[in-house]
Amino acid sequence: MDRFHELNAFIAVVEAGGFSAAARRTGDSQSVISKAVGALEKRLGVMLLNRNTRSVTLTDQGQRYYDRTKPLVDEMDEADSELTSSTLDTSGPIRIAASSTFGRLHILPLIPELLSRNPGLQVDVVLSDFVRDMVEDRIDLAIRVGRVDDLDAVVRRVAGTPLVCVGSRRYFDQHGVPRTPAELVDHNCLLYGGLTESANWPFVGPEGRFNVSVRGNLSSNSVETIRTGVLAGVGIGLFAKVSLADELRHPDVMTILDEFIGEVRDISLVWPKRRFVPTRVRRTTDFFAAALAERI
Repeated sequence: MDRFHELNAFIAVVEAGGFSAAARRTGDSQSVISKAVGALEKRLGVMLLNRNTRSVTLTDQGQRYYDRTKPLVDEMDEADSELTSSTLDTSGPIRIAASSTFGRLHILPLIPELLSRNPGLQVDVVLSDFVRDMVEDRIDLAIRVGRVDDLDAVVRRVAGTPLVCVGSRRYFDQHGVPRTPAELVDHNCLLYGGLTESANWPFVGPEGRFNVSVRGNLSSNSVETIRTGVLAGVGIGLFAKVSLADELRHPDVMTILDEFIGEVRDISLVWPKRRFVPTRVRRTTDFFAAALAERI
């Protein structure tokens, strides 16, 4: 039996949730689907599916096999579609991931223009401060602020954003304004990155780069939480400038230690390293590369 037919039958059963549903999806008979999956399991020497009268579920080996083979089948379908299309139009689903604050401020406002230029796209935007596994979560394009340490990804830097240290005037009226980075040890510094007792904030001086260990009573893995704390006068925060937008024009917000801040965070477009990149991903990448460079 054809290996590709076996694989398609297996994927159809997984995604449809059973053999009869897979048969309806593919147009084959249930017995043909069952024989194809059985042949695949026999050839591999493992059970891919748990079968009972009520449901069909993946075994551990089946889950691993599905996770590895489904992207390959998708790419083959994409290649067929592009080669047989006379217009090579940009259409189909694309899943885009970005951090919550950056996505809200800079990605979501660009989505209407992206869809207007490419009406055939079906965009799924995933906003999360958690760096997602692009293969496991089926991410086609990630837009990240900061260093990208992913050997299995292609990274395209499109812009840079400086760091800024900010606080509210209410906070500084009560606690004073630090004039040097060393004075931050006497202040309540709000820490991005989750549960931690301290963090090292980077600065630059006459003798080069250095770090200051800071502490505070509020930490979070959400930039939104730290922004809210700063605006409420709880403490001082260190941000990528793109994460603040209108806050820097707020009359109660002021930047400090500007002369000691020299670091810039990259803004990059990231997609899984693979030989075939669908047209919709390439064109969406080009769109954001141009739009973000102009916007930021």
